[in-house]
Amino acid sequence: MKVWKVLSVLSLVLVLASSGYGAGRKTPDKKKILVVDSYHREYSWSQETNKGFCAAMLKYRYFENLQRGAEYTKNDYVETSKVIVKKIWMDTKRKKSKAQKEEVSVQIYKTANEFQPDLIFLGDDNAARYIGGKFLDTKMPIIFWGVNNTPVKYGLVDSIKRPGHNVTGVYQSGYYAESLRLLKVIVPGVQTIAVLSDNTPTGRSHYKAIEYLARKGVLPVTLVETVATDSYEEWKRRALELQKSVDAFFVAHYAGFKDSSGKYVPGREVAAWYRAHIRIPEAVELRHFVNQGMLCGADDSAYNQGYEAVVIAHDILTKGANPATYPPRAPKRGALMVNTQRAKDLGIVLTKKMGIEEYIETNGQR
Repeated sequence: MKVWKVLSVLSLVLVLASSGYGAGRKTPDKKKILVVDSYHREYSWSQETNKGFCAAMLKYRYFENLQRGAEYTKNDYVETSKVIVKKIWMDTKRKKSKAQKEEVSVQIYKTANEFQPDLIFLGDDNAARYIGGKFLDTKMPIIFWGVNNTPVKYGLVDSIKRPGHNVTGVYQSGYYAESLRLLKVIVPGVQTIAVLSDNTPTGRSHYKAIEYLARKGVLPVTLVETVATDSYEEWKRRALELQKSVDAFFVAHYAGFKDSSGKYVPGREVAAWYRAHIRIPEAVELRHFVNQGMLCGADDSAYNQGYEAVVIAHDILTKGANPATYPPRAPKRGALMVNTQRAKDLGIVLTKKMGIEEYIETNGQR
C-alpha cells in the first residue's frame, strides 16, 4: 500500500475515534452487564437493592466513585473504565397480567440480544421467572437476587447445593419466625395472629411460607387465619373484623390491591389507612414496610440482596467461578427493627432489654 493510502486510513481511524465512534461498544477490557428489575424505579424494595448493588460495584471498582453509582441510578445506564451497565424495568407491580409480563419479557429478550451482555442480573421473582428461562443453559452467566423462599422453584437451578446450569444467585429465606419473636418480646401478651396479604405472587410466597412454619409448629404464636385478596375493600373489611379477635397481625404484603374502580392502590396509601384504623400490633419482614409505619420486623435486607449478587458476579467475572457449581445463598438477615412512632401510637414502651437493633423514627411517610 502506498504511503499516502496508509496515512489516509490512519487519519480516518483517528477522526472516528475522536468523534466518539464506537462509544458504548464492548471492548476487550470492558464487561457489558444487563440488569433486569422486576419492578419500577419508585418501589422501595428496588431502591434498597440498588443501593446494595451500587455499594458492591464501588467496592470491587466496577464503579470508580460514588458519582458513577448516582449516574447509573439516575439514567439506568453507565459506562466506566471496566463495565458498561444497562438497566431495564419490568414494572410488574403495575403490569400484573400474565400477558403483560410475557409481552415485556419478549421485549427485554430482544434488548438483551442487541446489547449482548457478558452477564445478566435478574432482580426478584418475575425477572427470574420470565427472563431467566429464555437464557437457561446458554453461555451467559445469570445472577438473580430477591427470589422468595427457594431458588429451585422456577427450574433455573437443580438444587441449592449444585445449581447445575448457568444460573445462581441470592434468595430470600424469609425471617418470619424471627419477626414474630421480636413482636413477642415487644408485646409479650401476643398469642394469636392473622396474616394480611395481597394475592400477588410475592404475597402468596410470603403467606404460604408463614402457613408452612405454623404447620411445623415453629412459630412463637398461633396462626388463626390468612386473608389474601386483590380487593382493597375486602382487605380493609377483614382487617377491621379480625383485629377484634386476634392479638396481632403479620402484614405479609400490600402492593397489589385494586380499589372498587379497578385501579391499583399505592402501598403508602394502604399503609396510611392501616395505621389510622388498626389498633393492634403487627410484624413484617421488610424494611420498607417498617419505614411506612408498621411496628417491627427482622429485615430480610434488600440491600444485602443486591450487594451479595454483585459479590457472586465478581467471583464469576474475575475468578472463573462456574454458576453451575456455585451454590445460591441467602445473605445474613438485616436489623431487628422497630418503628418508634407506631410503638408510641399503640402505647408500647420500648426498652434496651428488648434487643432492638435499629429504631426507625418515621411517621410512615417514607
